[in-house]
Amino acid sequence: MKKESAPSGSPGGTLNRAKPYQLVLFPLNNGATNVYYVLILSYVATFGSAVLGIAMVFASVMVTSMRVFDAITDPIIGALMDKTNGKFGKFRPFMVIGCVTMAVSVICLYVLTPYVPADMMWLRYVLFVLLYAVWVIGYTFQTSVTRAGQAVLTNDPKQRPLFTIFNTVGSLAGMGVMQFVGPIIARDGIAGDYNQTWFAIMTPIGIAVSVVLTILAIIGIWEKDQPKYFGLGGGSNEKVKLSEYVAIIKANKPLQRLMIAGGGCKLALSIATNVTVLIMLYGCMMGDYDNLYLPMMVLGYVFAVPFFGLTVRTAQKKGQKASLVRYVALAFCCYIGVLVLLLLWKQGDPAFNFSIMSGGKLSINLYTILFILFFGVGYGAYYATADMPIPMVADCADYETYRSGKFIPGIMGTLFSLVDKLVSSLSATVVGIAVSFIGLETLPTKVTPYTPGMNVVVIVLFCIIPMIAWAATLIAMKGYDLTGERMKKIQAVNAMRKEAIANGMSMEEAMKINNVPEQLKQAD
Repeated sequence: MKKESAPSGSPGGTLNRAKPYQLVLFPLNNGATNVYYVLILSYVATFGSAVLGIAMVFASVMVTSMRVFDAITDPIIGALMDKTNGKFGKFRPFMVIGCVTMAVSVICLYVLTPYVPADMMWLRYVLFVLLYAVWVIGYTFQTSVTRAGQAVLTNDPKQRPLFTIFNTVGSLAGMGVMQFVGPIIARDGIAGDYNQTWFAIMTPIGIAVSVVLTILAIIGIWEKDQPKYFGLGGGSNEKVKLSEYVAIIKANKPLQRLMIAGGGCKLALSIATNVTVLIMLYGCMMGDYDNLYLPMMVLGYVFAVPFFGLTVRTAQKKGQKASLVRYVALAFCCYIGVLVLLLLWKQGDPAFNFSIMSGGKLSINLYTILFILFFGVGYGAYYATADMPIPMVADCADYETYRSGKFIPGIMGTLFSLVDKLVSSLSATVVGIAVSFIGLETLPTKVTPYTPGMNVVVIVLFCIIPMIAWAATLIAMKGYDLTGERMKKIQAVNAMRKEAIANGMSMEEAMKINNVPEQLKQAD
């Protein structure tokens, strides 16, 4: 039988490089699932409370419970993925199954469930929970591919940081579209204030966007989704028991720290961008949600653009760890300024209120200018780094192959995702509980008047919790040792071991190979 040599993208076969279109298209898988990050995770509590009449605290707690369920299913699906190697590949089946499952479940939830009579409230509760659970399973199927698939897409340290940019472009094509269209459809004269009509309109829009992005992502991973790119052994299916997960986490210390960092970044993003928090900030406090939310969202993306270039340049020169630490620290510093401004806010005082338009005319004061600067730079920095831990998971997967010889990107990605989701699942519950403390029985909408104490809730949710999360990220990254130089050594050793196995050497003998080119020895 003819043995396959390692895929090569450079002399010696050290690197597996992706083609430009693959780098651009595959990250759209994250955009496809982020459509539902907005449609479900941002609005499902509002849907349960405002449309179905379910108790607000129940709806909010259910969001957290389902995220925990989502996290629990992650390792199971990750193990299943690592064992999969059919005609349709390892990753593509999970993308298709996830896409179809989410589409069907969200139609049933948002479009059909409201037609259950109000006097059958028990059935509304049951359907809300069951359909949400089905959606979670589909979401886990597809999201797990985003992290795991990078291990076969490329291992070039110059290309992997680019995933963050294209991943963000994909997110904007998914999450950004939903965030932009949602408030427009919620305007009076169109659908109204996040009511049944709004959900009925947004559901097919979201599904259409997600399906298109999924198809493009499948095209992006198609050529790489084959055995010759799977680890050291040319397509062997790894069998790792669930009971071995703890041992893998314990041995893979970079993954431990990345779990904390990724969870911190996701918690900061999910709470600070939660629609309820933004409604309280721009609507209830500042009194002009329609004229502030969209401009500030666009402004945040504008500020983020240069940071994407900066984060990639830093990652390519000094490694992904250095880039993540630098720009998370910048976001932390800028949000100190945002915190001070919110502490100075005074209801009804024009000098200490955020304002862009007033009476149809431009109305910007010093408070607004400072808020835009601190928020813009801070948001740009943390938005550019929010998804940076995702390509770093591929480094941890390569390290696991280097350490143990196992190619288990599904497990590595979903172990990271487990903690990521457990932490970020707190966002909806934290917001719901915080709102209940000020006496509100339903989540605020843009027509909700200011309630005493709401400014304190906004300060805690919009600033303090994200800052604590960023501090945890910075502390965790101190001991993360997969620097740019060390990853060069790991990639070189993995390539030599793979070539040796392809030439007939046993796995046990190949794992003893640890010699690297002279110029890489300093990475030890």
